[in-house]
Amino acid sequence: MIDSTALDRFAALLGPKGFITDPDAIAPWARDWRGRYHGAAPALLAPADTAEVAAAVALAAAAGTPLVPQGGNTSMVGGATPPADGSALILSLRRMNRIRSLSADDNLAVAEAGVILSDLHDAAEAAGRRFPLSLGAKGSATVGGLVSTNAGGTQVLRFGTMRALVAGVEAVLPDGTLFNGLSALRKDNRGYDLAQLLIGAEGTLGVVTAAALRLVPAVVDRAVAWVGLETPHTALALLRRLEAALPGGIESFELIPADSLDRVLRHIPGARAPLAGAHRWHALIELVGADARERLEAALAVALAAGLGEDAVVALNRAQEDAFWRLRHSISEAERASGPAAQHDISVPVAAMPDFLLQAATAIEAEFPGTQASGFGHLGDGNVHFHVRAPAGSPADWADGAGKAASARVHDLVTAAGGSISAEHGIGQMKLGELERLSDPARLAALRAIKRALDPQGIMNPGKLVRLAS
Repeated sequence: MIDSTALDRFAALLGPKGFITDPDAIAPWARDWRGRYHGAAPALLAPADTAEVAAAVALAAAAGTPLVPQGGNTSMVGGATPPADGSALILSLRRMNRIRSLSADDNLAVAEAGVILSDLHDAAEAAGRRFPLSLGAKGSATVGGLVSTNAGGTQVLRFGTMRALVAGVEAVLPDGTLFNGLSALRKDNRGYDLAQLLIGAEGTLGVVTAAALRLVPAVVDRAVAWVGLETPHTALALLRRLEAALPGGIESFELIPADSLDRVLRHIPGARAPLAGAHRWHALIELVGADARERLEAALAVALAAGLGEDAVVALNRAQEDAFWRLRHSISEAERASGPAAQHDISVPVAAMPDFLLQAATAIEAEFPGTQASGFGHLGDGNVHFHVRAPAGSPADWADGAGKAASARVHDLVTAAGGSISAEHGIGQMKLGELERLSDPARLAALRAIKRALDPQGIMNPGKLVRLAS
């Protein structure tokens, strides 16, 4: 347990706004948003600025007190949930929500860790720019969490993951010292890239307090289309045809199976299918650039005439565009409402994805009778969310019980295909054992050596991403 003297020191440092012990106030932040992980913490620390973060981490290091950094608490893998035994404090960055600077000339924004993604979008738009990373949780996900998990989203096809969009990082290291890497230098050969080391580290190597983020020009025009397809192979062929016909303009290409769309249509009030008739697969496509709608319509007409699709519609206005995207972003919600499932955030080489989707679903359904398996998501970058739905009548905790064998089998298939068991959600605590089981020894040894070097006491987000061998 955490020593009461240490708690008194945190309280004196942070004051009543920054030191919270009310169990009711802490409770929502002690469990993950999916309700799979439940922890406990005697206090929640909420520093107001970087100096208070540094002082709090220094106190924690002196007392040997574990800390769990937390932003919007939208982790899909229990990465921001404290241990159940109450042995750690939650370190919330939500009060640090200032956009310190935003320059249209430099195409750069410096945002603190607690800035909500949608607020960053609004600020960039007001300056005639945009931050080209978006995801379903944009209304609650924060910059610090996005950096720490190397978030992906729907625009990776064109702009890459968070790793490609971060120009610099400010972070407090596990001993309380400050790393100031916000200068956004294009050339800097002073050894190891510490900013990149902190990106995707899930708070296990330090606390990201701010980031310099790359902006791009605002969208002049965009078009969103929905296409019905026979197979994922056709979808990939369509993507390649459109990329050739519309170079540099395809920003998103999302693949959706019929069963996922059907669940959305049943669960989401007011949801409507964009196309008439039945299609086994669907693609949601976004093009940006001048005359986007006309160019996308023309390219799709040629592609469909060549057999690369069964039917297509291009949204007529912003409301239709948003309705198409709402169908895509509602898949996870509809899946949860339809019963227990084992959910997998995986990637394989793009060329291998169509075969993987079909063959893995067939294999899982054969090996685990009564299950239903399919994948949806970001076909263009090789990342899909592969769900295995429980047999009818299964208990709510099926994924944490009998479903674990199905998950292990999915991960085996992913590994055999040269893929990754975590494409954009991270490892957290949910995939910690699977990372150890399936990673090559060199990767695990390097992860553990880095963790020991930067966090020798093991106080930063214990039990996540990497577990030190005893």
